[in-house]
Amino acid sequence: MSAKPFSLKSSDVVAVGLMTFALFLGAGNMIFPPILGQQAGSELFPALAGFLLTGVGLPLLGVIAAARLGGGLDRFTQDLPKGVALVTGIILYLAIGPLFAAPRTGIVAYEMGVAPFLSEGSNALSYFSVAFFAVALVLALNPGKLIDFVGKLITPMLVLVLLAIALGVFLFPQGEIRATTDMASPLIKGFKEGYQTMDTLGALVFGIVIISSLRQRGVTDNKQITRYTIQAGLIAAVGLCLVYMTLGYLGATSIEVAPEATNGAEILTAYVYASFGQAGLIALALCIVLACLTTAVGLMTACGEYFSKVMPFASYRVWVIGCTLVSALIANVGLNELLSLTIPALYAIYPVAITLILLCLVRERLANPGRTFLITLLPVAIIGLTDGLVAGQIEAIAPFASLLAKLPLAEHDLGWMLPGLLAFTAGVLTTGKSNEECSIETAAV
Repeated sequence: MSAKPFSLKSSDVVAVGLMTFALFLGAGNMIFPPILGQQAGSELFPALAGFLLTGVGLPLLGVIAAARLGGGLDRFTQDLPKGVALVTGIILYLAIGPLFAAPRTGIVAYEMGVAPFLSEGSNALSYFSVAFFAVALVLALNPGKLIDFVGKLITPMLVLVLLAIALGVFLFPQGEIRATTDMASPLIKGFKEGYQTMDTLGALVFGIVIISSLRQRGVTDNKQITRYTIQAGLIAAVGLCLVYMTLGYLGATSIEVAPEATNGAEILTAYVYASFGQAGLIALALCIVLACLTTAVGLMTACGEYFSKVMPFASYRVWVIGCTLVSALIANVGLNELLSLTIPALYAIYPVAITLILLCLVRERLANPGRTFLITLLPVAIIGLTDGLVAGQIEAIAPFASLLAKLPLAEHDLGWMLPGLLAFTAGVLTTGKSNEECSIETAAV
């Protein structure tokens, strides 16, 4: 008689879910729903629905796919040629590391933790970025109890601050939701704004973190690991939905306290100051700076481990130092400038990430996953790259882009969807029966 698989207590499942929530809720994520809400105005709900699709729904699907695959990025790309898998991994880690996500932690920490307390017109970003990433470098090179302590301290603090903000927003709103005519397609606008959370990219990496945490708690049965990982993902998804809806409503009612805001950081700080005064601003600043710091340390550590593994000509220490220096340099461009640089890159990367996750969810039913993956990803990657180059105002791509502009949804930078679907259908039809069907026929014989 086989032994009964080890089961976690409900409290342990919740703990893993909260850990997953903390992984996805970086402090930078808090700046996007407020600006979307302010721009959307009376179209808040469709805009938020689109945002939740890419900011919550796709990351959840990524966690589910990771649970079924039993691993992280290496499992997502296992069916691709080694060269393609390597390039995909490098691009992904550069995006969530030194090029975009890591510099954003430093800039958001400055915008929300330091800038509100400086005199108007002063700019100490360069000095702050040096100090911020110097501390992040020291911690990434010497991981230990300090990081665990800060992590355990910051997450509860951030949750308490978010709860206070939620109470202030819904009990004492700083204004009314106003009509807006600036957003023609709020659902699609929200869908694309959700790209900037980068959580869909993070799901490709964080899956193995969740699985490792479950194994450390004594769960060894693969079915149990899959079930608990999905439950953790659902807990995180609920938390993220509540946070994003609160911050979106905050933005929609912020026009009176932040009428000239150019980004979500300005809206959030102005709203908190109007609701809770200087004390609230200080509490928010402390939480944001420390949360950004721990996120930066985690990103530098992950990048150092990955690059030292796939490109071992340099050590973990060298890669961490290099990634941190690049992050500090890029952080000096400022928040609005960094976001403008990030958007073209995400237009190029996100279609591939979305398609890869969806393919992995149906992988077990594919007769030839490797061939189907390549056939499907090729047009998606080409169209996504073209959209990214167009968004980056690269004029050389204009002739080719004009042809792709005729695709359905191309005007919304979603022209990759139909070709991807058609390519997937072609891949399935040209690779025969699924593994599951073949197994059934073999068993019948």
